Amino acid sequence: MLVFIIRRLLQSVLVLFVMSLLVFAGVYAIGNPIDILISPDATQADRAAAIARLGLDKPMWMQYLIFVKQALAADLGRSFAFNVPAIELIFERMPATLELAILSMLMAVGLGLPLGLYAGLKPKAWPSRAIMATSILGFSLPTFWVGLMLIMVFAVFLGWLPSNGRGPTTLFLGIPVSFLSVAGLKHLLLPAFTLSLLNIALIIRLARAGTQEALLMDYVKFARAKGLSNARIVLVHVLKNIMIPIVTVIALQFGAVIAFSVVTETIFAWPGMGKLLIDSINVLDRPVIVAYLLIIVTLFIVVNLLVDLAYSLLDPRVRLSDSSG
Repeated sequence: MLVFIIRRLLQSVLVLFVMSLLVFAGVYAIGNPIDILISPDATQADRAAAIARLGLDKPMWMQYLIFVKQALAADLGRSFAFNVPAIELIFERMPATLELAILSMLMAVGLGLPLGLYAGLKPKAWPSRAIMATSILGFSLPTFWVGLMLIMVFAVFLGWLPSNGRGPTTLFLGIPVSFLSVAGLKHLLLPAFTLSLLNIALIIRLARAGTQEALLMDYVKFARAKGLSNARIVLVHVLKNIMIPIVTVIALQFGAVIAFSVVTETIFAWPGMGKLLIDSINVLDRPVIVAYLLIIVTLFIVVNLLVDLAYSLLDPRVRLSDSSG
């Protein structure tokens, strides 16, 4: 186990190095942020001073070496637009994105798992057919269209929920959150449901397929022969054995939800990391863009490692031995 974790950490360092190089070169090639950040009426002296202050007067390879040196000291640079540490700016927006991602995954599991179980236990019933037909919409409907339709129906026509913003926040363990107030929760519902739609459909299909496969296994037949109730068979034997692929999807999709919440946060003007990324791209704020992408890559690495460790806990047949690393 220990050797496996060490190997994964060493691989992660290599992945982060390659990713930082690609991202840095890609952002460097987009354009010159001075053209956006400096007024067109600025003199050549002011322009040259701004370029030198931001370190843009050096060649790309030297800028990258400076970035790596600072990154090793946990400094990912200062934002060109806000003149504050990029990592501080991202961490300031992170609670809003995490809150949105966590609620969307809770919605996905809370709706997708029971619906998928029902569809697997009663595949020929008309509600099961309706569930599976509806789940196709989760894969086919684009996120931006779903968000706009939800705003039109629940915010414009019915007036039940707000259409944008985070609403009032409450400090919880020193972190501002929205779900502790009714007004904040109302602001959270529409973007969270929009973000959860794809995962609801995914979990429904995984749970249905896993349930149908588990019902054919010998351990379920033996449990029925022992006279166990259907509820115990489903909750103890079937559910436990279908959780491995579902846990994998939940963990990996949680990282994906955080990484790709950009569209949802933009539509609902949610002040999270995704909205910050879009704003930073608009002004070519390189340090924030690079820092955001590196943090997301690190998140995916950590999530993948936790999934591998969770496998060994959920399935006794899976062991992360020294030879398996």
